[in-house]
Amino acid sequence: MEGRDVEIPQYFLCPISLQLMRDPVTTVTGITYERESIEKWLSKSSSSGLATCPVTNQPLPRDSGLTPNHTLLRLIQAWCVGNAKNGVDQIPTPKSPLDRGRVRKLVKELAAEHSIVEVMKELKGLVEESERNRACMVEAGVANAMVEAIIKCFRQSDTTPTAELKDLVKENCYFVDSLAWALHFRTGYNGVESKTHALAIMKNVMEIANVSLKERLKLDLFKSLVKILRDTRMSQQGIKSALLVLIEACPLGRNRHKMIEAGVIFELVELELGKPEKRVSELAFNLLAQLCSCADGRAQLLRHAGGIAMITKRTLRVSPAVDDKALQVLALVSKFSPTGEVVMEMLRVGAVSKLCMVLQADCPAYLKSKARAVLRMHSNVWNNSPCIQVYLLTRYPR
Repeated sequence: MEGRDVEIPQYFLCPISLQLMRDPVTTVTGITYERESIEKWLSKSSSSGLATCPVTNQPLPRDSGLTPNHTLLRLIQAWCVGNAKNGVDQIPTPKSPLDRGRVRKLVKELAAEHSIVEVMKELKGLVEESERNRACMVEAGVANAMVEAIIKCFRQSDTTPTAELKDLVKENCYFVDSLAWALHFRTGYNGVESKTHALAIMKNVMEIANVSLKERLKLDLFKSLVKILRDTRMSQQGIKSALLVLIEACPLGRNRHKMIEAGVIFELVELELGKPEKRVSELAFNLLAQLCSCADGRAQLLRHAGGIAMITKRTLRVSPAVDDKALQVLALVSKFSPTGEVVMEMLRVGAVSKLCMVLQADCPAYLKSKARAVLRMHSNVWNNSPCIQVYLLTRYPR
């Protein structure tokens, strides 16, 4: 903290931020800046064209480098010590910037299976250290190398991840972003295989991840998972892993909204229309029921022309677990989204008939209770339908 009544020498101030410099560096133009300020300036300038010096407006080549101004730093530190009694905090000597050669060396070491945990720990520490380190690591392709190394490790071993590896990844958002990269960019046959492995790893990570990591999941990850559900080349195992990742993330409200925005519900309906295997359907309906607990989820389901029809068709055809979630969705729609159009659609596509079939079928009592509750919600509209009349005649013969 800088003292309120202390005048800071002008040459101690960064020309960009106008704040006391803590890590002064000099450009090839001879002007000294705070490292973080000039790096942000260069990054922004380079993306829009030629980078220039903010003071002299002379060109600054991207690879020209920034030289630490040790002399000025020592003067600033001495001034801070001399003004400590006035409330000026001391400035520690900044750490040297991450060397690209060191990053390249770590990337190579990732390929060695015996050192993967140690290298990932070091990478995790560097990532958490500064934004500058993260940018350097992205440029060096660390994310790609990390995914390749983990996928290779899982391919070559039938064992589960070690406790040490679990502790490393359970709150490492950078690692999850790396896996998301693999899901987004890999194409072709090998790409499908790599995605399957990446999904299996992500499933394991999500099972041990803490709430903090799950809260930081990005919309792009959910969009990538939607593409996985849509990919006809993907194996059933890959689809199951993708659904399990979504189910693990779904309890957090913000993730539910991101999934809905990414179009997860639409793809779940499309997936079920293709009549997948039993376990896939059970996972899909589990996720669908959670997403339909919010208004936007129900709205997206109803926007799909085959949404209610699909739920109706799959009820009593897969398993009691699917029936349970299907009836839960129908109950949510009937209770919270009961427009006249929706109520009549349920009658038209056979949902009401299917509910009556549940009452007559050899089902657990709790399923019959759910079906009966849905039928009662709109009995005034459905009472005259043939299926209701048939049910009443068989249940209460004259």
